[in-house]
Amino acid sequence: MKLRPTPYVWVSFAMIVGVMGTALISPLYGLYRDAWGLKPSDVSMIYVVYMFGALCGLLTLGRLADRLGFRPVMTGSLVLVLVGTLISLAAPDMAVLSVGRFIVGVASSMMTTSATVGLTALSPFGRPQRAAVMAGLLMAVGFGLGPLLGGIMGQWAPAPLVTTYVPTLVLGALGLWALRRVPLPAEGGGPSRRLHWRDLLPHLTWPEASASSTFLLTCILPFLVFGVFGLYAAMSPLFLDKLVPWHGPVVSGTAIALILFMSAAVQNLVSHMKTYRCGSRGMAVLVLSNALLMVNLFVGSGLLFVIGVVCTSIGHGMGSVAGMSVVTRIAGPHNRSGLVATFLLVGYIGSMLPMMAMGWIADHWGLPVAVCAFCSMVIVLGTVVGVLFHRHPRIRAVAG
Repeated sequence: MKLRPTPYVWVSFAMIVGVMGTALISPLYGLYRDAWGLKPSDVSMIYVVYMFGALCGLLTLGRLADRLGFRPVMTGSLVLVLVGTLISLAAPDMAVLSVGRFIVGVASSMMTTSATVGLTALSPFGRPQRAAVMAGLLMAVGFGLGPLLGGIMGQWAPAPLVTTYVPTLVLGALGLWALRRVPLPAEGGGPSRRLHWRDLLPHLTWPEASASSTFLLTCILPFLVFGVFGLYAAMSPLFLDKLVPWHGPVVSGTAIALILFMSAAVQNLVSHMKTYRCGSRGMAVLVLSNALLMVNLFVGSGLLFVIGVVCTSIGHGMGSVAGMSVVTRIAGPHNRSGLVATFLLVGYIGSMLPMMAMGWIADHWGLPVAVCAFCSMVIVLGTVVGVLFHRHPRIRAVAG
């Protein structure tokens, strides 16, 4: 009997390969620094360029799947992943690598939005809510596999700044072939409408005055959550030697993957928790994780590092769930997509501006000072936001 994967399986495979390829590079930043003599600000800028590409893709291309159907958008995303990966593989310097990372960033947003539409449409799990949860889990698997594979290849593969990208090229080509050949049911292909230039304009909105303070407070959650993850994704390969007795890309790659895997698990576990409690406790754990990171700069304990990573994962998951829960509940059909886009925009800004500041501080006063400055910001802001989030009457009313 021949095994015939369903369209859902093939689309899942293509999505996992696509997002895996976008997250592959994080453990390699330390190797690029050593090979090209990069400063911390250079490394942070490469990461910021990637996130800026993802932001541009989100704001301008996020609605393409609703207009053209998910398959052509996923196909275009995989093509961009392959192009960006080839540029990264052949990059002789930071400028060319940044071009590749920008392209991959755009592809990342295209893939996440279109794959969510596709997996929900093709889902064999029945209820839309369950289908969306499964799509989110599969996406987390893909993003987690990227740094894990990148860390393993970067640690032990020959010429890691070249060979690490080969699995993405091979698997991406297979995913592209599958997307073009797999038969889809009529309802699985998604709508196909004529594209208008207005569809490419950013769609950002702000809620009515009565919900303004609630939304503003809620938007600080992704600012901190994205920022703390950016610290591990961009800068941890540069300072992990000061924290743990283990060395090499596999350490940072495993840590980044663990944060993503555990965050996805936490998001499912706390989905029924009172939102004001979820947000305030998530901020408390995130504050604790950054305090442990600061202490560990001077202690260098492997155990303390693992505890800090676990706390980061929990805070990341709880903060993400609480923030999105409030946004979806205060939004209406007329402004939901715009509020979500604004909410995510603040998160992307949180992953870019602090990293740029960290790179500049590290260039002038060293990485330990930069890490302590970032952690201090998270501790102060996270404490204030956690208290206000727990006490805010509108958050208790709409999400409690």
